[in-house]
Amino acid sequence: MTTTDTTLAELEQRATAHRDRPSYGHDALIACDRLVRIFTTDGVEVQALQGLDLLVREGELMALVGASGSGKSTLMNILAGLDVPTAGAATVAGCDLLSMDAKARLRYRRDVVGFVWQQTSRNLLPYLTAAQNVALPMQLRGRGRGGVRRAKKAERAEELLAMLEVAECRDRRPHQMSGGQQQRVAIAVALANSPAVLLADEPTGELDSATGEQVFAAFRRANEELGTTIVIVTHDQAVASEVRRTVAIRDGRTSSEVLRRTEVDAEGQESLVSREYAMLDRAGRLQLPAEYTASLGMEHRVMLELEQDHIGVWPDDTEG
Repeated sequence: MTTTDTTLAELEQRATAHRDRPSYGHDALIACDRLVRIFTTDGVEVQALQGLDLLVREGELMALVGASGSGKSTLMNILAGLDVPTAGAATVAGCDLLSMDAKARLRYRRDVVGFVWQQTSRNLLPYLTAAQNVALPMQLRGRGRGGVRRAKKAERAEELLAMLEVAECRDRRPHQMSGGQQQRVAIAVALANSPAVLLADEPTGELDSATGEQVFAAFRRANEELGTTIVIVTHDQAVASEVRRTVAIRDGRTSSEVLRRTEVDAEGQESLVSREYAMLDRAGRLQLPAEYTASLGMEHRVMLELEQDHIGVWPDDTEG
């Protein structure tokens, strides 16, 4: 075989391997690949998302955290089908969020995702009872006209309210419920059409800590009993520390991730172990924690050295 033949064979082999390689996020329920969202106001462009990568597996209950303006609410609006990315790729339960037309987007919001807002007044219609609010998404879905189907919807509403421990609110209107009860009914509304993903934007933001714990317990129950994948945006550290995975967003990109797991010692005692990781995105970018770089005086550029089992990062000794 000639050198040219060998080269061609190698190229063909590499091309075949590339084609056979699974695509990024192929096994994830939510996959964001180098996601970009640019807003233009008075001729000034603002990049809310700057190449964000995120994978969420089916059945996860996770939290997104970040300072105001970090891009987390923009990401949630995109995942909810309320906003469209400028560039990149985003899929949820097999739905391509960039290519959907208006009709497909409406169907997506109705059938694939459920959403719970921070403001309790945005989640429920004030003139309907709790049971009627929960039944409404099923009615809007446009299926099953007739007495039997209506009975099934009513039964589904009763089951969800009971599961979330607000069965006593079935005949109450929102103004007759506490804030915590309203949010738990709102979760039932979001679950009515059995969505693949439930999104919540600061769902405990207007509640005291005790009530917030009750609302989070309702999310956990939905995750465990229904298997619903749940993503919660929160500033509440108590909520963030209760989930197995917390992803931090900074400057429009995922910056770090905290994973928690239960370990059992030799005496059989269980303990929760947390570990923080920096996120390496698809472009090879790494956001180092600000407190780390500040403590070492790292600015502008750093020195790198590839070791056998790690990468060394040092302050630039040519500065100053």
